[in-house]
Amino acid sequence: MGRVWEVPVHDSTRVRDARMAAREACDDSGLAPARTAAAELVATELATNLLKHAGGGLMVVNLVDPPAGGTGASVQLYSLDHGPGIADVDAALRDGYSTADGSLGAGLGSCRRSANAFHLYSRPGRGTVAAARIDAEAGERGAPPARLPAGGITVSLGQDAHCGDAWGWVRSGRLLTLLLADGLGHGPKAAHASTAAVAELRRTGHLPPADILRRLHTALRPTRGAAVTVAQVDTERAELSFAGVGNVSARLRRGESWTSLVTHPGIVGAYFPAQVPVRRLPWHQDSLLVVHSDGLPSRWTPPEDPGLLAHDPSVVAAAILRDAGSPARPVRDDTSVAVLAPDCRTTTP
Repeated sequence: MGRVWEVPVHDSTRVRDARMAAREACDDSGLAPARTAAAELVATELATNLLKHAGGGLMVVNLVDPPAGGTGASVQLYSLDHGPGIADVDAALRDGYSTADGSLGAGLGSCRRSANAFHLYSRPGRGTVAAARIDAEAGERGAPPARLPAGGITVSLGQDAHCGDAWGWVRSGRLLTLLLADGLGHGPKAAHASTAAVAELRRTGHLPPADILRRLHTALRPTRGAAVTVAQVDTERAELSFAGVGNVSARLRRGESWTSLVTHPGIVGAYFPAQVPVRRLPWHQDSLLVVHSDGLPSRWTPPEDPGLLAHDPSVVAAAILRDAGSPARPVRDDTSVAVLAPDCRTTTP
């Protein structure tokens, strides 16, 4: 999943660029024409809203694993802005609503109908984050989207077409495992290493984190290597096991406090430690794990808004990425943020 499309939207010409990015992503993932048309519609509406209501913003398009497994990839579209925000999100999702003179106001409603999953988070004065996923098959009309326990976002240094970061998650019985890999360097070779790590996770999700990392070390030897973190929740024991090699960081929220989780020095695929420390902590219904590569500023501020923290993990990840950077402080590396949440987390906008 090393391809990334990033489109700053600050004038009307970039709406077309956002639509073309969605089309290219659909071509890469092999989506049929009808689903490609749905992705193009969503990208157009979101980019247009950035101009009309937020004074501009950023569109990001990623390829992600489909929610039910299988081959191919789904297309994930993000819209990020620091605009005035939306006072009434429920009203904004109804057709006919608009805050712009002369606008029909059907845009967000059509996004929700076209996407397999559509999530919107907004705060007045703080901006808006929208996330839409387009799968190979259209969802059943009126059916709520599947509740996914993990979500993430990746962007490249300098808006490069290839991102050296990748993330993925798998479920194996009672085990839910999240992985984030940061391939050494940038560009296609870094993307090859991190993508290989995600592919190996699909074969090893039944193993404990330390064993997964050892298997990854073997799998990544033909590549330039990567920093990798593995977090695994045993849903029956309500326990989180965490282990990492290299500079990939994590923070765990329990109750009202955040705890930093430390990884071990090394490079998976090149310099592997003799012992991999594994940290085990309780995992509750209010827990939230944020894993990120070193492209995110080391002193980023964890979110505290309950409305955001109760949201879909894809939106939480995108909001963290948005709020950690700005035009005055752009990302300084390939950057990825992945979030793991309890399965029962709400998806209400």
